[in-house]
Amino acid sequence: MKNFSAKNILLLRFLATTLVSASIAAGEIQTERIFGPEVKTGPYKHPARMTQFQNGDFYLVYYGGEGEYANDTAVFGSRLKKGESHWSTPRVIAKDPFRSLGNGVIWQAPDGVAWLFYVVRFGETWSSSRVQAKISRDNAETWSDAFPLHLEEGMMVCNKPIVLNNGNYLLPLYHETGTDKEKTGADCTGLFLRFDLQKRQWSETGRIRSGNGNIQPAVAQLTDDFLVAYGRRGGDYEPTTNGWMVRAESHDGGQTWSEGKNAQFPNPNAAVDFLKLKNGHLLLTYNDSMNDRTPLAVALSTDNDKTYPHRRNLAVGDFDYAYPIATQAQDGKIHVIYTSHGRTVINRAVFDEAWVLEGTATKK
Repeated sequence: MKNFSAKNILLLRFLATTLVSASIAAGEIQTERIFGPEVKTGPYKHPARMTQFQNGDFYLVYYGGEGEYANDTAVFGSRLKKGESHWSTPRVIAKDPFRSLGNGVIWQAPDGVAWLFYVVRFGETWSSSRVQAKISRDNAETWSDAFPLHLEEGMMVCNKPIVLNNGNYLLPLYHETGTDKEKTGADCTGLFLRFDLQKRQWSETGRIRSGNGNIQPAVAQLTDDFLVAYGRRGGDYEPTTNGWMVRAESHDGGQTWSEGKNAQFPNPNAAVDFLKLKNGHLLLTYNDSMNDRTPLAVALSTDNDKTYPHRRNLAVGDFDYAYPIATQAQDGKIHVIYTSHGRTVINRAVFDEAWVLEGTATKK
């Protein structure tokens, strides 16, 4: 890794955050490079997840180390305080003395409790993983001890929960099988954990099954009973002309799910995100390709998932731009966090719905 002086680090942070510190006019997009190789948490920084706390602070997490399957990985957290332009130096917020960690997800519930969900890998591949969690009652200043969330072998987390219309929480999980690091099994499934506010317990819902397998679902509730989930296809990374995102429906409030079918959107075996905006419109963030993790794009539906006529690229180029997570901030702006450059750089794109609506209409 290249050595950076303290002066260079400060300059990089200043240049990166200046882009988003100014107000963003309607119909514009600004992009920030948050962290890269100059941050000494190991070259690997992936996948990054972010939320905005009720006090206005943004908080970002990722798992870092020497590589995806390294033995030194931990989950790191960084804060951007309300009104400031510099992210804090990442610090370890979850680590296991005997096992490596994986995907971390940060989210604050309506009652103010911040949840950190993350993966613990027990063997050589992700099919050996379990999901653990921590909570914080002071906006991630301090964290509880870790506790198990789901102990089935092969269980993982990647996307944030949503609050259902009845107040309960729905957390996307997925069950990964197989021992091939370059391929996921055809029996991989997406699923959810439901948190019952009255019982204060998590319970598993039905699973999303599909012909080639699916993982990492992202979900939105359209009515009390009707929910839609989009997810990453299963399989390998070989060139294909039939690589599609997987879509499933629930008609009982998320308890059971239809078979996952090919959606209208391509998928290069990469993560997607699905966000219901405050006005009810739906934003899908994905790689608009069957074989490459570029471009990273957004698509907007204003008719409850029937059509997506407005699509725009967030990032395009010779690098990978992947694992997006979208958050709508208190001021209505949309923030998309994603990683690039071989999973060594964390980026943030900030825009409003008007910017997406100005995109060129395409076929549904």
